[in-house]
This record gives sequence, C-alpha cells and structure tokens, in this order.
Amino acid sequence: MIRYRELGADEIDRELFQSFVRRQVVTKCWRKENGTWVIKDIPFVDDWSEEEYQTLTVCLKNTVSTGGFVYAAFYDGRLKGVVSVEPQVFGEEQKYLDLSCIHVSEEMRGQGIGKTLFLAAKEWAKKKGGRKLYISAHSAVESQAFYKAMGCVEAQAYDKKHTEAEPCDCQLECEI
Repeated sequence: MIRYRELGADEIDRELFQSFVRRQVVTKCWRKENGTWVIKDIPFVDDWSEEEYQTLTVCLKNTVSTGGFVYAAFYDGRLKGVVSVEPQVFGEEQKYLDLSCIHVSEEMRGQGIGKTLFLAAKEWAKKKGGRKLYISAHSAVESQAFYKAMGCVEAQAYDKKHTEAEPCDCQLECEI
C-alpha cells in the first residue's frame, strides 16, 4: 500500500532517496518553433547524478524551512514520489505558486502516485492564497502528457527566473 505524508526538513537527506530511481528514457520532446509547439526527435536518458540528488535534498530542505510544502509517497517505507511547492506568491495578475518539483520513481510510474501528489500540491497552494500553480516542466512528450491530463496549459506569463534556468523546459500553469 502507498502511504502519503508531508515531510519535515529533518527527514530530508540523501538516504531518503536510496530506493528512488529518477530515470527517464526520452525519445521525443516539445519545442516551440516560430510560435508553434512541435514534437521533435530528441532522444536521451535523464538519469540523475549523485550531485543532482544532493541538490534536490538541499532545495527540499529549503522549501520546508521557508514555509513551503513537501509531500511524499512511500511504498514499503521507501520514498517513491515527492512534490514541492514554494511558499511565495508571485506574478501580479496570476497569483502563482511555484510547483518546484514533482518526481515519481521509475518503477512506480503509471500507478496514480503523480496525480495524488499533484492534487495535494494544488490543495495546499489554494489554502495559501494561490490561484494557479506555475510549473517549469520537462519538455518530454510523456511529462507534458501528465501535465495536460492534470489540466495544465501554457503559462500566460513566463517567469524570467524559470526560463533562464532551463530554457528547454515548458512553462505551464494550472488553475487551483
């Protein structure tokens, strides 16, 4: 059985991700060309390095310590999914809250964990006064299909901080 709960900063460390596999085989990605979204053949394997796991733990600890939301899915006591939302509202008109990460371990995808995590993030953001989640998402076709199924659309206003960090990511928003 999968169990879900909010995480505290003291729980977030590299050991938490010991049984977590952030690997994604990508064949096609969305790219914007001349104002139109098209699917391009861009094959690669997204497999996190030790440094990327370390960076994620630092970011998640910061999210919790600044009043944000980190919610996780566990199977047999092992982390299998995580979502985070930053606490600061931004974007004058949109009242965005940043969904800073959502990841499901490779072997557990397709079982509804991502949906449950995403809905928990939306609920938390709504309680914090947000109107929309802002998502800087991987452009892989499969990743974008997940967000579309969750009701996300291209962001009305792009946040400069996100587009500078990962220019190939798709900037999305989702009504809360």
